[in-house]
Amino acid sequence: MVRVRSLALIVGVALAACSGTATSKAEPAHAQVRGEESGLASYYSSSLAGHKTANGEKYDPDLLTAAHRSLPFGTIVEVTRPDGRTVQVRINDRGPFAKGRVIDLSLKAAEEIGLTKEGVARVTVKVVD
Repeated sequence: MVRVRSLALIVGVALAACSGTATSKAEPAHAQVRGEESGLASYYSSSLAGHKTANGEKYDPDLLTAAHRSLPFGTIVEVTRPDGRTVQVRINDRGPFAKGRVIDLSLKAAEEIGLTKEGVARVTVKVVD
């Protein structure tokens, strides 16, 4: 009985050590150079209005917000299309999780840079604040 409890304690400690603050060393499927990240942007449908985002806010399609996989909540980023159209957004959600995508924009932000017609477009994301 003592051996079973010892084994359970060791397994429990090992599992605890593997969770929590560990970070992945995997390379993202997009380019990140000199504080800028390039890849594809998409946007949230207005049908998601009112659903909670990862930081607890409700999604509002009329606000300039976005989802990013790793930037801290509240970070302001500038999203620029190759033709120069730019919008600044605040990170308040996690995602996108589709391959090659680097940011999901709110409907308003997508409209600002003319993304709603294509649905997905190449962008550069740069941290502003």
